[in-house]
Amino acid sequence: MDLELVFLCALTFVIHLISTLAFAVRISGVRTRRIAISFSLFNVLVLVSRIANSFQGPFLAKRIEENIHAGLGQDMLGDFRWLLASAALATLVGAVLIPTFQRLFSSAVVHFQNHRSVPSLIGYAIRNSDWDGLKEMARLPTREILVGMKQSREVPLRVIAMNIGVSALWTIGVLASLYAGFINPDVRMTSSNLSAIINGVATIMMYVFVDPHMSLMTDDVMDNRMTEARFRRGIAWLVASRFVGTLLAQVLLVPATLLIVYVAERM
Repeated sequence: MDLELVFLCALTFVIHLISTLAFAVRISGVRTRRIAISFSLFNVLVLVSRIANSFQGPFLAKRIEENIHAGLGQDMLGDFRWLLASAALATLVGAVLIPTFQRLFSSAVVHFQNHRSVPSLIGYAIRNSDWDGLKEMARLPTREILVGMKQSREVPLRVIAMNIGVSALWTIGVLASLYAGFINPDVRMTSSNLSAIINGVATIMMYVFVDPHMSLMTDDVMDNRMTEARFRRGIAWLVASRFVGTLLAQVLLVPATLLIVYVAERM
């Protein structure tokens, strides 16, 4: 693995780590009773994810172009496997960090509620980023959550299956379109703009089936129709299904790539 690929894997890691930590924001929102503020503040981290995403595509496209023009003819599938592995690792790390991040984020929400300034919040985070404070808030997922997942899903099986599919498709959407350009360089410009074939299906599944259910769970907690313990178990199932989806992406990468090549060749 060369340094350029390490950099691309690091960008992929950041993108998927932040996406996984979004689940912690829901927990923080219901605990602080500040749902809108929680999601608004999380957009600061989303900016970091989007910056990483804006660099990943061009750098990966450049890597593909260099391989094509050099006439090396080597298969880049191994590179894409590493990128998908980085996505799975980031999801797993994010799952482990959720309890800690939820506590840190809840503290940030309370501070913002009192001072009503994002720059002030950033300054507060910098001034108070000491190791002792971090250790005090650091937590690992509890055994009760894992045991509770075995006892009750809290999320319908169809929603879990949909979330697996959504996670897999979103993970490979852009990667498959770029890899398609390597498989058939004659249509690489067309292929690079066909990620919507994969991401479009994932978006429909997400906003028609998965996101409405998560929103209902959040409202049920706010209205005291669901306990926070049950809500956390439901979130745990969604995080676990996201991780499974990133693993499934390894299987779907090549079929999705061939589908994009097929469409690109016939446009």
